[in-house]
Amino acid sequence: MSELARILREIIATEGPIPLETWMSYALAHPAHGYYMTRDPLGAAGDFTTAPEISQMFGELIGLWAAQYWAAMGAPATLRLVELGPGRGVLMQDFLRAARALGGFPAALDVHFVETSPVLAEAQRARLEHEGAPVTWHHELDTVPEGPAIVIANEFFDALPVRHYVKAANGWCERLVGLDARGDFAFTRNPVPEDSLRATAPEGEILEIAAIAQKTMTALAARLARQGGAALIVDYGHAETCLGETLQAMRRHAFVDPLRDPGEADLTAHVDFAALARAARAGGAQTFGPVTQGQFLLGLGIVERAEALMRNATAKQAADIEAALVRLVSDDEEVELAAGKVRGMGGLFKVLAVAQHGLPRPAGFGEDQATP
Repeated sequence: MSELARILREIIATEGPIPLETWMSYALAHPAHGYYMTRDPLGAAGDFTTAPEISQMFGELIGLWAAQYWAAMGAPATLRLVELGPGRGVLMQDFLRAARALGGFPAALDVHFVETSPVLAEAQRARLEHEGAPVTWHHELDTVPEGPAIVIANEFFDALPVRHYVKAANGWCERLVGLDARGDFAFTRNPVPEDSLRATAPEGEILEIAAIAQKTMTALAARLARQGGAALIVDYGHAETCLGETLQAMRRHAFVDPLRDPGEADLTAHVDFAALARAARAGGAQTFGPVTQGQFLLGLGIVERAEALMRNATAKQAADIEAALVRLVSDDEEVELAAGKVRGMGGLFKVLAVAQHGLPRPAGFGEDQATP
């Protein structure tokens, strides 16, 4: 049994079952034993792979997108470039490389990472040490200096803890994590319903609410509305609010029991983009999308970028570029290529833009877009 499992078992045995939101917070962010505190989870040797790790094109196009929107903002002399949950720094490395070809944009950038993992922060430092853009690290967005900002959040909101409510005969009761008769972790629920929830649903249905994500988004949107700028949110999830749970645990690229071995697997839930957009508007910002990742990247010219990379590539490199392109933009779960089968993420992943009022529709979000 892991040390975190012992801690959680003792808490539950002493205080009673805990909310799922609390369970996820311990499992992911316990200072000594949390999942993100103790490891680099990314890549083939880790538990999951993100879009920046698949291809340089992803970060490059986001860099071009940001430059175009910086110009739309009036090209402020100083721009806070903020990345939430920056992984190993791959997206930012590709972003900055693309930015170097864009006139005065690089000179305006003041880069900030919001990162809680000491392991990943060290990887980010090593990767960006020679990129020519000093980075400042923060544990919270609140400590990033004021000023116009562009905020990038790729697979950040899916890792924030969620709450579950189960429809019972007497109303919506919060889902808890307790101990079963054998002393194993098991789901149970609060017998007292949550009076504020009025959704109609059959008994046994689950309502998933990402309260922390919504609070985070409202605060971010309020900053952008007050100080200027935009945010780009890329994550997997659904465009409309719906019933049902999406909690999942990933370990070594395979799904596992989310209550087994706390702190040893990545816990995530699909992002409710409709709820996230409502939270952004409540903070005083305007929203664009969500659109699918495939639509967004195609609108930014990813096909043309892939073709340019292929011109100077070996046959093997060209096949890898093609596979990465298909993986990033395809709606199909599985695509057969000469290089093998590729799982598409272009439909499951969505993109939402949040901006101060008065800024135009950004590139990648509709027919009236301007491609950078």
